[in-house]
Amino acid sequence: MSRSTEGGNISEARARLLGTATRIFYAEGIHSVGIDRIVAEAQVTRATLYRHFASKEELILAYLALADQGIRAQIGAAMAGSPSASDQVWAVARSITEGIQSPQFRGCAFLNAAAEYPDASHPIHQAVLAHREWFLNTVTDLLAQIGDAPADAAGRHLVMLRDGAMAAGCLFDPKLISETFLHGVDGVLQARTA
Repeated sequence: MSRSTEGGNISEARARLLGTATRIFYAEGIHSVGIDRIVAEAQVTRATLYRHFASKEELILAYLALADQGIRAQIGAAMAGSPSASDQVWAVARSITEGIQSPQFRGCAFLNAAAEYPDASHPIHQAVLAHREWFLNTVTDLLAQIGDAPADAAGRHLVMLRDGAMAAGCLFDPKLISETFLHGVDGVLQARTA
């Protein structure tokens, strides 16, 4: 049993710590937030934090794991409600634009973390790469079901469009960025069926 669980359930203190860290890391960045602020806002002691997370790095990895789970659920739900691969790509793209247009949008949690942890061998950077590999594989597999050409380049293109939209979505008009992103997705899909 993980030390972060009690009786098989996630402890309330762990949930508060992770929720607080998630909110602050996403809004303000990882390096700029100290452990003292997290424990103060989560209303726990430092000892409680270290009982659930051995280090700040472990807390960051839990934050990224939670973000990964949320995005996988979001993408899964978008795909589940769509009958064809093409419709699934559109549903995934629309779910991305919904995030971009949300009031608290601050870019991609994974791109933000990669910028703060550029060393490719660092465990946090590795968590970012694992998430991105999953997303790339997911969209490439969908695109492979559309048309006969190999889908690797189309998958990379869609991920690149998404990355650009995620970066631009918190710098410029999110509605315009979303429309531009969807136009790019349309181009990828048209190229698959041409």
